[in-house]
Amino acid sequence: MANSPKTVPTTASVAVFIDAMADAQRRADCQALSAMMQAATGETPVLWGSAIIGFGAYRQTYAAGHTGDWPLLAFSPRKNDFSIYIMSGFEPFADLMARLGRHKTGKCCLYLKHLADVDATVLRALLDAAVRALAPRRVAANHAADAPEGSVAIKRPRAATARAGRTPSTPT
Repeated sequence: MANSPKTVPTTASVAVFIDAMADAQRRADCQALSAMMQAATGETPVLWGSAIIGFGAYRQTYAAGHTGDWPLLAFSPRKNDFSIYIMSGFEPFADLMARLGRHKTGKCCLYLKHLADVDATVLRALLDAAVRALAPRRVAANHAADAPEGSVAIKRPRAATARAGRTPSTPT
């Protein structure tokens, strides 16, 4: 399929990916970011592609008209900084951004050298607000439509389903 996304969820282990990092502080920052994003989304981490740790998914429509899924929240420990994907953008969160601490931004990426450079409470509030902003486009649990070959369906844990206001079905 010509419009298939290149970055899709994989079955690779997030723990193995993080544990393979040589720098202990970088590993600790990854674990802290992972815990924050898991708490904000109620989702378990999934490795998207080879180096993006994502949580949950939402449906986006590209300018060309096709659609695809991307994590609600995600981060990647790049060589020089952490890229934190805030897909709603930053304009709605100007007050939080002003209080965040040392950072840079792109259109939808927040760049941090070290997690210690920012206020963790403000970062958590930003993550929570970003998840709320994408709530209308959140992908349902166990969504597998349009999943490219070799990718995995995004599965929401039962507890996250209940927190989202839906009652998990029980077998009879």
